[in-house]
Amino acid sequence: MFENMTFENIMDRCLDRVSSSVDKREGSIVYDAIAPAAAELAIMYIELAYLMDRAFPDTETGDDLTKKCQERSVFRNGAKAAIRKGYFEKADGSACEVEIGTRFSGGDINFTVTERVAAGQYRLTAETAGAVGNEYVGGLFPIDYVPDLAAARLADILIPGEDEESDDSLRTRYFASLVSQAFGGNIADYKDKVEQLQGVGAVKVFPVWNGGGTVKVVVVDSEWTVPSADLVQSVQEAVDPVGTQGTGVGLAPIGHVVTVTGVLGTTINVSFSLTFDTGASWASVQTAVKAAIQSYFDELAHTWADTDSLIVRVSQIETKVLNVAGVIDVTGTKINGQTANISLDADAIPVLGVVTNGT
Repeated sequence: MFENMTFENIMDRCLDRVSSSVDKREGSIVYDAIAPAAAELAIMYIELAYLMDRAFPDTETGDDLTKKCQERSVFRNGAKAAIRKGYFEKADGSACEVEIGTRFSGGDINFTVTERVAAGQYRLTAETAGAVGNEYVGGLFPIDYVPDLAAARLADILIPGEDEESDDSLRTRYFASLVSQAFGGNIADYKDKVEQLQGVGAVKVFPVWNGGGTVKVVVVDSEWTVPSADLVQSVQEAVDPVGTQGTGVGLAPIGHVVTVTGVLGTTINVSFSLTFDTGASWASVQTAVKAAIQSYFDELAHTWADTDSLIVRVSQIETKVLNVAGVIDVTGTKINGQTANISLDADAIPVLGVVTNGT
């Protein structure tokens, strides 16, 4: 908006207003008198452009965007700690009991035991909030002394940890609030409230799915995978607790009986015949090919909530595979033994199965 308001252009405009009968060359009294004011004006326009960017949500960032969104009761989601499952054993392989509050170290972060699940199995909460708590899988090392403990292992992600919400995500929710008003248990209301719960990546809402007053909420976790049973139960308790359904105890309004389920994973096996570049082979590109197909499936999972049903396309798989270094051609691609695209159910996302070359 103020790109042309540079020091040089401001000086030219000011000097044009001075009579030509006066010496206006650089170094003259007039030039030197005007120059400091022109420099300050140029700085002012730079700061004004910055302030203009801070005034509108499509260009605001950070705290400015947070404050703007709060005007519409759209709040930035803070970082949340991962909840994991740990297994603890004695030297003879039997279950080892651990006190609640015991701390362990795994990877670069620490975990605290918060709840007993079964003999030798406990829920642990990462002491560091964010997605970093989802990454480590393996042995745990006790920070506090634990009698009879011989082995400890961190395994399942029960409820994924989440980083602080990004500017792009917050901005998207802000503009969505202008398009569709969430109120009184409509679809937008369920999506808005459930997607703010920890571990939830996206939601599909199916109203009147089992008769009047019933609502089905299907969730995918924040890692864009099939959610754990613990996460589904956690969302159910937050939205409409079992035993008090329809009474308005949770987020759902009075009269709505809500059933929360997790998105289903449909296994997709892929086979094809690849032609390799000189020096390449199936053994050398296999990992990269699987990663390329997985990236396509991840892209599909991110769009799941905004489509009626996902379609796994042969052409997209081939495009991803052809982008792998060392692969120069792909033919005979089949998905689950078929050469055609596969349409998934409305509540399903693709899960990569077996990838085979040479069939």
